[in-house]
Amino acid sequence: MLEELSVRNFALIENLALTFEKGLTILTGETGAGKSIIVGSLSFLLGAKADSSFIRTGCEEAVVSAVIFMGKNNDAVNWLKGRDIKAEDERVIVRRSIKTNGRSSIYVQNIPVSRSELSDFMSILFDIHGQHEHESLLRRESHRQYLDRYAMLETEAIEFNKIFLGLADKRKTLENSVSSEKERDARIGLLSFCIDEIEKASIKSGEIRALEAESARLSSFEKLTGFVTTGAASFCEDDVSALSMVRKTRASFENAASIDAGIEEISRRITNLFYEAEDITGEIRGYLAALSFDPARLEIVQERLALLYRLKKKYADPNKTAGMLIEEEGEEAILAYRTAAIAEIEALNSSAEDREHLQNEIKTLEKEIALRAARLTEKREKAGLKLSGVVRGILKNLGMAGAAFSVSIAPKGPIQGGSAQLTCGPWGADEIEFMLSANTGEPPRELARIASGGELSRVMLAIKTALIADSAEHQSADTLIFDEIDTGIGGEVALAVGEYLWKIGGIKQIFCVTHLASIASRADNHLRVEKITDGKRTTIILKNLCRIEEKKSEIARMLSGDKGKTALAHAGELLEKYGGRRNG
Repeated sequence: MLEELSVRNFALIENLALTFEKGLTILTGETGAGKSIIVGSLSFLLGAKADSSFIRTGCEEAVVSAVIFMGKNNDAVNWLKGRDIKAEDERVIVRRSIKTNGRSSIYVQNIPVSRSELSDFMSILFDIHGQHEHESLLRRESHRQYLDRYAMLETEAIEFNKIFLGLADKRKTLENSVSSEKERDARIGLLSFCIDEIEKASIKSGEIRALEAESARLSSFEKLTGFVTTGAASFCEDDVSALSMVRKTRASFENAASIDAGIEEISRRITNLFYEAEDITGEIRGYLAALSFDPARLEIVQERLALLYRLKKKYADPNKTAGMLIEEEGEEAILAYRTAAIAEIEALNSSAEDREHLQNEIKTLEKEIALRAARLTEKREKAGLKLSGVVRGILKNLGMAGAAFSVSIAPKGPIQGGSAQLTCGPWGADEIEFMLSANTGEPPRELARIASGGELSRVMLAIKTALIADSAEHQSADTLIFDEIDTGIGGEVALAVGEYLWKIGGIKQIFCVTHLASIASRADNHLRVEKITDGKRTTIILKNLCRIEEKKSEIARMLSGDKGKTALAHAGELLEKYGGRRNG
């Protein structure tokens, strides 16, 4: 449960510090007041992608932090244990920030974590449902996810997926193996030639760069000699050279220091400069003495470079490496090709034995896949019948009395080759799809073909309610966030949606952004989002509506856009009928 939230310099938010309670918390406000920014700050904390555009103009950093009560949530506790993070009084502090340079930092109990780790952890505790999330119902793959979640099959489905992907990899390996002895021998011959050519070259790591430097030096020997000779004359050979000047200067300041101790430090530094100049002079003279031009050496270097360039083009070019993935560059790529070629020859020499072993592994995995797929299908069919009945009952109370909801579970394809082997995909042998008949007498069809936005919202709410009401969901996300899922509904349907949100609030902590007064009137905690300006900057604030008159005024505004007597009277009726019932 979210107990405290702090938001600083996030979009139009300058500084917010909020505390939250259990039950149904409603966020309302004028269009454009910043409700979506509040939800955005929560999404940021939950692990959503972010960039520096989130930072309030003129600020260096945006920070969102929270105190979260985990209770006895075993998944959350195990997540922390796996990273050696300790909660305090069953609570953790989560903090995420982003700077103008794009760098982000994330901490759980002052322990740094990655964004993916943050997303994993927060998904255990929070479930955010955006105003467009109901559109996920238009994707059939999401139907399988919802059903598995309801049936507590998520772990089993993930295990199946890992085995399926492992089987796919082994099948691909088998398909890519050499299909005939003739092809195998030809491949070994080619690879052996390449290995021999590379080994004869006796390539050393870093050789190309060293040879290129030597070639450049020998090719420009005259220029190099001229530059060094001219520099040496100026530094140490002429009567007015730098060394000569420093020597004279040193003598003068040593004499001066014997008279005035105040310049002893200057004299010492000049003396050090003189010794350094003498050392440099020795190195320059040594370099000049060793400097010589060897045309024969230049020819050897250039020939060696030509060989290495040819081998580099032949073996380091990704388009010419016979299917090998070589990521290194230069001579490292040539040597990497040799290593890969040796490994491939070893694999080809033992390919017959490996192929038989691989075929046996594939047969074993195929049997396991078939058994696991059959078990998943059986459990999904039972859960599908149960979920269909629960959702139908909820939809009836949400103003869709004539709706017929069902979970269709069909095999992915025909039985293969007359055998008993099922056609399986990454998540089993089932094609799972939610079907809906919105009106009595109409046959059930795919949601994508018949459902309106308002109907999709209600179907999603029904599924969420079914998940929460069932024991399968009691140990999962403790806090649910609904961002304007009431879009496209009103009247009695809105009353029913409000009733269901309130019921969920008796089990979970609920945050709901809404524009409907009939939903807002059921709030256990009511927050109004406001946008204020001082003439120079705009800021978003949240006001906790504690007094009944504040709530009545806000609901009246939502009803008619003003706070006239009629609207206030209607708001009072709604609050009297629906408000504060949880403790009543």
